[in-house]
Amino acid sequence: MTPEVRINAFSELGKFITGTVLGEKNKFSSNLNDLIMSQERNNAWFTAENVRMALNVIGTELTSENLNSWISRYPALRHEQKPITAGVVMAGNIPLAGFHDFLSVLISGNRIIAKTSSKDSSLIKEISHILCSVSPDFNEYISFTDNALKDFDVIIATGSDNSSRYFEYYFGKYPNIIRKNRNSIAVIEGDETTEELENLGTDIFSYFGLGCRNVSKIFIPRGYDINNMVNKWDHLSGVIDHNKYANNYDYNKAIWMVNREKFTDTGYMLLKESTELSSPVSVLYYEYYNTEVDLLKKLSLQHEKIQCICGKKYTPFGKAQYPKLWDYSDNIDTMEFLLKKKSSGIL
Repeated sequence: MTPEVRINAFSELGKFITGTVLGEKNKFSSNLNDLIMSQERNNAWFTAENVRMALNVIGTELTSENLNSWISRYPALRHEQKPITAGVVMAGNIPLAGFHDFLSVLISGNRIIAKTSSKDSSLIKEISHILCSVSPDFNEYISFTDNALKDFDVIIATGSDNSSRYFEYYFGKYPNIIRKNRNSIAVIEGDETTEELENLGTDIFSYFGLGCRNVSKIFIPRGYDINNMVNKWDHLSGVIDHNKYANNYDYNKAIWMVNREKFTDTGYMLLKESTELSSPVSVLYYEYYNTEVDLLKKLSLQHEKIQCICGKKYTPFGKAQYPKLWDYSDNIDTMEFLLKKKSSGIL
């Protein structure tokens, strides 16, 4: 397949996905809508609202303009080369968490063997089915397995800090990208508008905060009243009606009350001052900074643990979960990795 064929196929895929999310009928919308509504039975965190959000983000990005702009950054893709096979271990923290790896491997002209998360397997397989229906040539490039990965040239694996040790043990001898835990943060300067603070709520609460691009901690200037932010998020308080989220909220609140720890309770979220980055579900950490120099020092010390920074000088508030095609996880250029391994003669 030529790059143009691959781009056109993914662009068509994007149209079918976007159309379905918007309520339009197409030859794939019935099955896709059934999957949207059924995910919560297998994974309680995958509500229909969250699945639609994930699909909308993907569909919106898969346009000819975006795909061509992305691919144009890699001139080597315009030259046909023998494909390599990438084994991909997909995460399951949010719906379709493994889609970008799926896209990167295939759009670069390579083959994928994907091991999906047990928490998120049917959506990516349906996406694959739609893509292969649009362009049947992809049937020879895509396979899924529930067993141990084998017969691959490179490996891309995403998981927790604990699972990364397993990945290193089993896959360390292969060319690899192995991703660990990362969290996203927000920087408050103190002069944010009401709209910006409301949008920050989306960065915090979308997907119940389970994504690596969800804001789990905010840095605020010394003397800033956190209530100035919190009261802007009341329109998102419905998260507390979700049973698993509420269980986390009740658990963390009970522990802190027993330990007589200081925290702020909004009735649907808990805020606590902490130097940690990764907060539990239903909890948002915050930390004060004195000056911009002080802030930059704090961020520098933890940059390897930060996925995304939201703020007036960073990713706009409300856009954390809307990455562009060229916004790579852990800031590791997946396309560059695949191109280098293809050209290095590892076969």
